[in-house]
Amino acid sequence: MFNTVLELLKSRNYKAIREIFMDMNEADVAALLQQFYDDHEVEKYELPLLFRLLNKDVAADVFAYMDSDTQMMLINAFTDKELQEIVDDLYLDDTVDIIEEMPANVVARIIKSADAETRKQINQILKYPKDSAGSIMTTEYVYLHRSYTAKEALDWIRHVGMVKETVNTLYVTENRKLVGVLSLLDIVTADDNDKIEDIMEDNVISVDTLEDKEYVASMFSKYDFLSLPVVDRENRMVGIVTFDDAMDVIEEETTEDFEKMAAMLPSDKPYLRAGVFDTWKARMPWLLILMLSATFTGMILNHYENALAACLVLNSYIPMLSGTGGNSGTQASVAVIRALSLGEVDFSDVLAVLWKEVRVAFLCGAALAAANFVKMQLVDRALLGNSEVTMAVCLVVCLTVMFVVIFAKCVGCSLPLLAEKIGLDPAVMASPFITTIVDATSLLIYFALASAILGI
Repeated sequence: MFNTVLELLKSRNYKAIREIFMDMNEADVAALLQQFYDDHEVEKYELPLLFRLLNKDVAADVFAYMDSDTQMMLINAFTDKELQEIVDDLYLDDTVDIIEEMPANVVARIIKSADAETRKQINQILKYPKDSAGSIMTTEYVYLHRSYTAKEALDWIRHVGMVKETVNTLYVTENRKLVGVLSLLDIVTADDNDKIEDIMEDNVISVDTLEDKEYVASMFSKYDFLSLPVVDRENRMVGIVTFDDAMDVIEEETTEDFEKMAAMLPSDKPYLRAGVFDTWKARMPWLLILMLSATFTGMILNHYENALAACLVLNSYIPMLSGTGGNSGTQASVAVIRALSLGEVDFSDVLAVLWKEVRVAFLCGAALAAANFVKMQLVDRALLGNSEVTMAVCLVVCLTVMFVVIFAKCVGCSLPLLAEKIGLDPAVMASPFITTIVDATSLLIYFALASAILGI
C-alpha cells in the first residue's frame, strides 16, 4: 500500500489517494502515514499534504493513533485553524496524552486552540499524578438521572452521545455522586416507562482518582469492563477510564517490565526512533553495576586458584554450573514476577512460594544431576579420560548442580517478593541481577564440596 500511495503522490493523483484512505481503517491510515514519516527518501512536507487529503470526520482519529514525533511534525505544519479543528474533534484523554508528550511551545499552541471548557478540563486532568487513574481518564461520559424513564434516557443519549467517548456503559449520578451503572442494552430492551433506578445496578465498582493506573488496568482483565468510573474521595464522579486506554497502560507497563528484566532503563521511544546515545544511556548503568558485581566471581576463582591447579578438570564444569544456576533462578523469578503483576501472590505468601519452589527445585536438581552423571560417564570420560573424571569428581559436580538449583530457585522467587515489599519494581530482580548472585554463590558451593570430598 505504501508504494501504491507513493506512486500516486508522485503523479499528483490526489483523488485516488483520498479514495484509498476512505476505504481504510483509521489505525491503518495512521500506520501508513507513519511509514511516510519514517522513510528517509520521502520529503517531509508530503506528510502534511497526505494528512490534508483525509476526510475531516476521521482526521482527528487518525491523528490520535500516530506517535508523538509524527504528531509534533504535523502540528508544526498545521495552520491555527487546522490545529483548532483537530483539537475540537479529539477526545479529551487523547488531547491530554498528546500534550504530555510535547515540548512547551507545541503545548502552548494546542492549549490556545482549545475552547475555554476544554482548557479547563485539560488542566484538571494534568493536575493528577502521572501514574494515577486521574491522568488516563476522560471526562466525556454519559450520565443519567435515576428518575429518567428508559425513553427519556434514550432521548438524552441521542442528544449528547455523539460527543462522548462511549455510550456502551452509562452511569447514574445524584448530586454528582455515583449511585448506579447500566448498559445501553439494558435501556434498549426495557419498556419505555421503566425507571432507570429500577433497571440500574447499584453495586458499582469504581476507582479513586489517585489509584495506580496499572492496578486500574488490571481491573479491566478481572471484571471484563469496557469502561471504569473514576470518583474522588467523596464518591463524586469525575470521569471514566476506557478499555483502549487500559490496554495502552498494559502495553506500556509490559514493555517497561521487559526492559527492566533485561537490565535496561525504560525508554518511551520505538526502537528505531531511539538514538544511539539514548540507547547507550539506557543500557550502560546496569551493565556497569553487573560488571562490577561480577568481580566477586573473579575474587572467588583467585581464592581457589590452588584448588583448581590441583584438579584442573574442575575448571571445565564452571560454565555449566553458572549457566544452570542462572537459568533456574530466572525461571523462578519470571514466574513470581508474573504472579505479582496479576495479583496472584504478595509478600505475605513468601513462605508458601518458597516451599513450593524448594520442592520444584529438588525435583529439577535431582533430574539435572542424574542427567549430568550419565553425561560425565558416557561423554566426559571418553573425552577427558578415566583418571580425570573420577567418581569423586562426578559426585562433586552432581551435588553442586543439586544445591545450586535449589539455591537459585529460592533466590529467584524471594527477591521479587522482597522488592515488592520495599517499594521497588519486582522486574528489576530478574535474570541479570539473579545470575550475578548465583554465579558467585555457585562457585562457593562448588569449591566447598570439592574441598570436602576431594580434599583439595
